[in-house]
Amino acid sequence: MIPPTRFSRGLALLAAGAFFMESIDATILQTALPAIASELGVTAVGASVTIVAYLLVVAIALPATGWLGDRLGVRVVFLLAVAIFTIGSLGCALSGDLIALTTWRIVQGFGGALMIPVGRTAVLRTARPAELLEAVAYLTWPGLIAPVIAPAVGGILTDTVGWRWIFLLNIPLGVAAILIGLKVVPRSADDASRTRFDWWGFAWIGAALVLITLGAEGIATRAAPLGVALAALAIGITAGAYAVRSTAARAGALLDWTLMRSATFRVANLSGAVYRMTITAVPLIVTLQYQLAFGWEAWAAGLAVAAIFAGNVGIKPFTTRLIRRWGFRRLLTWSVALGALALIGLAGVDAGTSIVVIVILLTMSGVFRSSGFTAYATIQFTDVPPERLAAANTLSSTLQQVATVLGVAWAALLVHGGAVASAALGVDDVWAYRFALAATAALLLVPLWGAWRLPRDAGHAAIAPRQG
Repeated sequence: MIPPTRFSRGLALLAAGAFFMESIDATILQTALPAIASELGVTAVGASVTIVAYLLVVAIALPATGWLGDRLGVRVVFLLAVAIFTIGSLGCALSGDLIALTTWRIVQGFGGALMIPVGRTAVLRTARPAELLEAVAYLTWPGLIAPVIAPAVGGILTDTVGWRWIFLLNIPLGVAAILIGLKVVPRSADDASRTRFDWWGFAWIGAALVLITLGAEGIATRAAPLGVALAALAIGITAGAYAVRSTAARAGALLDWTLMRSATFRVANLSGAVYRMTITAVPLIVTLQYQLAFGWEAWAAGLAVAAIFAGNVGIKPFTTRLIRRWGFRRLLTWSVALGALALIGLAGVDAGTSIVVIVILLTMSGVFRSSGFTAYATIQFTDVPPERLAAANTLSSTLQQVATVLGVAWAALLVHGGAVASAALGVDDVWAYRFALAATAALLLVPLWGAWRLPRDAGHAAIAPRQG
């Protein structure tokens, strides 16, 4: 058993910074694609392979991070991951054609996939149960902030200094992270794992994640016929179910499904995955609605959606206090329920609705999603023994990655289906987006039920008064 050491805020900030770099680079190229395509002499659709390649490598590599961390030690893997990510960023910045850029994005994605769960494991191993809330508070903000600001940051850099600076900025940050990491990332006190690598599980899980990611991206970007994208998604989910069934009881499996026997871990990662789908989908839906249905300029839609970010940040200093006061079960129940009501409110707006009302609804949506996100991220580890943190982190990271890409597909399918239904019924296009938001609000019934079924004292160890 690995005894927890004193919680290190420096290590937590380092891991959060690494998470932020990885998260923002996953989507920052969206607004830069036209400029990249123009300079490299390809179409914008063709240039989108740089985004897909990154997401695919992250999806494939994530399940192996726990094994590598146990085999080599979290310190070695984390520092190596940051170095790989930084080198990949330099290669991207210097790329002269699409093949080179895509190749270096693959390198970057591999480093990013290793960097996040291993860095998080290093932080969690230093935290006692009563320190989990503080530790997770550091680790969750990048996941809330990065996806919201990434398109704006990418657009600003592209329009001012050029798209290559999207990658060049990672280099001093990466070098600084390595230098700081040499001082603050503890050496592993446990013996290196001698467990053989689960190649069978890796092949099946990797194939499932690739198909799910390709299917979701195909649905979202219309890069493939809808039928083909849906087929890839369905086959990927089926392959994933088979992978779970065939590896669940096998010793040394790449993903340790026995962790699901813990009620707190199970709820946080199954109900929490559905929750992650909704918080991924909503910004996409409303951004499209305000531009296509309301006729807003892109900058105006982006500025309005930034209210979600304001809500995220505004509630963050109070989230820990609220969890300690109300407990996880109560906070999650209210966060999910009120978040659903905020979405229903957003579904009711139209082009004539006051911008003040829209901003208030978006801000409240951000408040509720932030508190729920933090609660799920914390409670999942409250009943996990320290020696199983790496395995728990790997499984959680993989499930959340799947949830994120499914959230994108969910948003695209709902908007498309709503548009078809609106045309058939002869009603205004705004109804497509109302349908999408209402359906997403209904989807929140799943995590609401999961939160309600939690024991009243769920996660008590994380909110109990500190001893000594």
